[in-house]
Amino acid sequence: MQFLALVIIGAAAGFIATRLMRVEASLPVTLAIGILGALIGGFVLRALLALTGIAAGLVGAILGAMLLIWLYRSYLDRR
Repeated sequence: MQFLALVIIGAAAGFIATRLMRVEASLPVTLAIGILGALIGGFVLRALLALTGIAAGLVGAILGAMLLIWLYRSYLDRR
């Protein structure tokens, strides 16, 4: 159930993160960024902080998505 919550929160986080970092991406890419970022950020945030609840998951999801965007821009996006 917590995994499902991370996926749902991740979809919103992907949208927010792509807007914060001014990334033009299609809807599937935005959702994938958010979901992967939610998984990364959610697990890392739970391990590092003693915060609980949806607010911590959303913050972790946004940070994870932003990290994923940064990694993509730094290492994969060679236009």
